Amino acid sequence: MISAASLPPALFLIGPTASGKTACALALARDLPIEIVSVDSALVYRGMDIGTAKPSATERARCPHHLIDIISPEERYSAARFCDDARRTMAEIGARGRLPLLTGGTMLYFKALREGLSALPRADAALRAGIDRRAGIEGWPALHAELARLDPEAAARLAPKDAQRIQRALEIVLATGKPLAEAQARREAMPLSHRFITVALAPSARGELHARIARRFDKMLADGLVDELAALRRHYRLSSDAPSMRAVGYRQAWAYLDGALDAAGLREAGIAATRQLAKRQSTWLRGFREHWPDWIEIDCLRPDAADAVRDTVLARLHEREK
Repeated sequence: MISAASLPPALFLIGPTASGKTACALALARDLPIEIVSVDSALVYRGMDIGTAKPSATERARCPHHLIDIISPEERYSAARFCDDARRTMAEIGARGRLPLLTGGTMLYFKALREGLSALPRADAALRAGIDRRAGIEGWPALHAELARLDPEAAARLAPKDAQRIQRALEIVLATGKPLAEAQARREAMPLSHRFITVALAPSARGELHARIARRFDKMLADGLVDELAALRRHYRLSSDAPSMRAVGYRQAWAYLDGALDAAGLREAGIAATRQLAKRQSTWLRGFREHWPDWIEIDCLRPDAADAVRDTVLARLHEREK
């Protein structure tokens, strides 16, 4: 049996949106030979720069970044594909004698990489296309009602217009004949490839994180989020139900371009949605804290947060070397 202590190290830098993960990652890059692996379901999309707070060209020049700009906004990306991509990338980084740092806000991806994936069937293109056709005719609320008949527990957790999740839940129950929860209970364990050091950036004051979120969304609007989305709609065949367009910020900007929101409504809805995202991410963090023995938590609001992360990681790495 392989001991975790004998495996090469990998760093997790994890936290809610606007917690300062990028600044902390770049601070680590000053003292460690790291390469950054993005753990973000929106940064994978080309052309979605402003609304995802994608690292700038200058920031990416300071340290190699991976799993950014790898697919079109028309495509889908999954936790299973992320695990494949991340494990391959981590191995390549290790082969270069460098240290992988995985950072981002898609908590499901962190969980899947650490704990394994539910043993769910792979996407069935024909079945999915049939569900999409029906949704185009009947509407997603009708398909949500069908899911409620077939799998009441799954339907109760989903909004009637949550197209992506309704589609997947229906696809699973139709393909397996089993409720989603039963299918998810079976997990495919992943063999250990690294020993993880996890640093969580958690805010000590929710109000200050909310203020950061508002400032960040205002900057996105000032930097041209709406124009960026308009350009994406011109260059790609997109709909509001596309996974890429369900990302926070883009979903609200889409409603603005379609006339469903005015400028004030766009700002209000975008900030509210980002706060809800941060709340969900924080819920994930509490669950991780209970089960991951390598957990280190740092207040992201302290003025020296980046230095604290760097010093803590260096100390933990040196402990393992002794």
